[in-house]
Amino acid sequence: MKLQNKVAFITGGTSGIGMETAKLFQAEGAKVIVTGTNPGRLEAAGKALGDNALVLSVDLRKPAEIERAVEEVRARYGRIDVVFANAGAGTAAPLESVTPEQIDEQFSLNVSGLFFTIQKTVPLIPKGGSIVVTTSFLNAVGTPGLSILSATKAAIRSLVRSLGAELAPRGIRVNAVSPGPIATAFHTKLGLTDAQLTETATAIQAQVPLQRFGEAVEIARTALFLASDDSSFTTGAEIVVDGGLTQF
Repeated sequence: MKLQNKVAFITGGTSGIGMETAKLFQAEGAKVIVTGTNPGRLEAAGKALGDNALVLSVDLRKPAEIERAVEEVRARYGRIDVVFANAGAGTAAPLESVTPEQIDEQFSLNVSGLFFTIQKTVPLIPKGGSIVVTTSFLNAVGTPGLSILSATKAAIRSLVRSLGAELAPRGIRVNAVSPGPIATAFHTKLGLTDAQLTETATAIQAQVPLQRFGEAVEIARTALFLASDDSSFTTGAEIVVDGGLTQF
């Protein structure tokens, strides 16, 4: 098993890509810690992952909550071998409708929350550890109505390079997986109506060369590659898993 006896800390791990990754990491031998904020999804994650998993309610916009979670992991396991900084959210809005609150909300979770997740977990990561973050195909294309979400993902891509360079002397790798359109509930959180979601999904699928949405498990498999020793000479990179959407 590729993560035998490894300890994996997964943010946004109670649904979608995060949950599929937690399940796969478990199957590959890892002890998993997942974080989220929704009480119902936290409870469901606990049932799905079983008693061996640690399921924590953590608001990543509050560094003190990240510190509390990391201290709990330290007390239980003493180290973190893999960090999958996956949590994120976005709001769709045209230029004229974007508010300061929307900007603060998206940057505080997607960028600051991710940055402080890495900052607070690094002291527990030994040499040979791996940090994987979730970016998006949106950091490579211009998409009307998603300017702020796209900007946060571009900022994360930059962080992967900078933090990868900073942590390389410690033997800690930092990489990104960049999903294209994935069949998860994330799209329902963009603030669009059902009709707008359907219209948007149809338009996006038509642009994907493989003519379908991806599945969360396909992203999880890429995260596993980056988390494991299979990618031991890879750092600062972004692996794009988007059905060819940004490649042709």
